[in-house]
Amino acid sequence: QLQLVESGGGLVQPGGSLRLSCAASGFTLDSYAIGWFRQAPGKEREGVSCITSSDGSTYYADSVKGRFTISRDNAKNTVYLQMNSLKPEDTAVYYCAAERFSGMFITFQAMCVTPRRFGSWGQGTQVTVSS
Repeated sequence: QLQLVESGGGLVQPGGSLRLSCAASGFTLDSYAIGWFRQAPGKEREGVSCITSSDGSTYYADSVKGRFTISRDNAKNTVYLQMNSLKPEDTAVYYCAAERFSGMFITFQAMCVTPRRFGSWGQGTQVTVSS
């Protein structure tokens, strides 16, 4: 059974850092795209960052470019999201999601910005940026 478990959220002051982890079980990361999404109260879920396991391609939303870094550890079957220079507007519940990705039917970027393309989700972890 495919399962994703996020961890690492919390309360941090503006300018601070957090590292989120997404541990996968029941499948290996091979042939999957792993995405990080976030949802703030009253807002739609939005794609934050994404990585493939085949060639390590990455995607970042404009709002987080230069501040967030996605990475994976295939040996641990885990994907990370390092978040630096956090801002109050980064406050949201962060979810990781997984879906098989080949690039045959949809581009990587289109995949990463479309939550409904992902079939497996974690339970989410709260990130609050506040002084």
